Amino acid sequence: MKNHAALRFRNVAVACLALASPLLLCAQKTPKPPKSPKDLAKYDESVRATVIHEAIVYVQTDDTSDHITTIEPGREMVVMERSGNWLRVFANTDEEKPEEDAPEFGQQDYYPASGWIKDKGVIGPKTPQGDVLLYGAAATTELNASRPHAPKDSANSARWLYMRLTEMFPKSPYAAEAAYRAADIKWQLERLDISTLPSAHEQESYLRPQIHEEYMKKVIKMYPGTKYAALAAYDLLDNKLCGDWQGLAKCPEMESDLYLKYVKEYPDGPKTAEALYNAVLRLASAADIYREDGDQKKADAAAARATSTQNDLMQHFPQTDFAARGAALIYRLQQSVPVYGTDRD
Repeated sequence: MKNHAALRFRNVAVACLALASPLLLCAQKTPKPPKSPKDLAKYDESVRATVIHEAIVYVQTDDTSDHITTIEPGREMVVMERSGNWLRVFANTDEEKPEEDAPEFGQQDYYPASGWIKDKGVIGPKTPQGDVLLYGAAATTELNASRPHAPKDSANSARWLYMRLTEMFPKSPYAAEAAYRAADIKWQLERLDISTLPSAHEQESYLRPQIHEEYMKKVIKMYPGTKYAALAAYDLLDNKLCGDWQGLAKCPEMESDLYLKYVKEYPDGPKTAEALYNAVLRLASAADIYREDGDQKKADAAAARATSTQNDLMQHFPQTDFAARGAALIYRLQQSVPVYGTDRD
């Protein structure tokens, strides 16, 4: 059980963070209030921060005092006060409200933390090379998240660290990539969750939950013409693809059109060769399905489109694995070795 002092800290935090501009409005109580918009911008930068490690929040400036909670890497926080090598902060956490304070209806709310942390591993907009430090911490955490027995919530920690970089250092050379990586981590986590649902096998995409597109679309809007916009646009195709083709040609043909449209919009993107290969695969599969259905005319048309698309792939991206893989697909098609279904005679 946490003591009453800890709960009082939290109640103050809840009251502050419920305001329209939660973190910054509360932060104005300790520093001298700004006198102009220019001063406000400097003031905001002076209090915003995050941590690159898991930080314990204490009730007092004493590491033997009670623990309130912990702040995970990349979480938003504001620095309210300094005392020696201690900082009083408000910070977002994933800690749920105790039952007596929880709402009667609706989604469970979470407590922001209010208390003291040690001034270690704290990064704000004024930290020298803060963008490099955040990017390095985020990339390391993302790598750790991909390993077996990854630390709990490491993927989200990486995402938060990337997000703080884009917010605190919007002009950083790392900003565009950090924005995409943050969006992609969230995208992949949601896609994995959706793939476990029975509806993931529905043929029509609208019959399954959609992955939230907000962050990917923001990357495209904020960084147009970059490879990160092209990567984000490629991820967005996931929401339009079929689940299970169910042996029908309409899905691979529709998906091939999606990939070919992507190629026209991003002819030199980092995913363009892969998109062309995916179009070849789907057109070759459609040719197989039509042939099995006895519709040789449509089978020949799909095979011709697959061959033409493979020629484009070989012409523009000859040294890629995708070009070689596409050539192998066309060879199978020409040899009447099934691309879709069982290839055993």
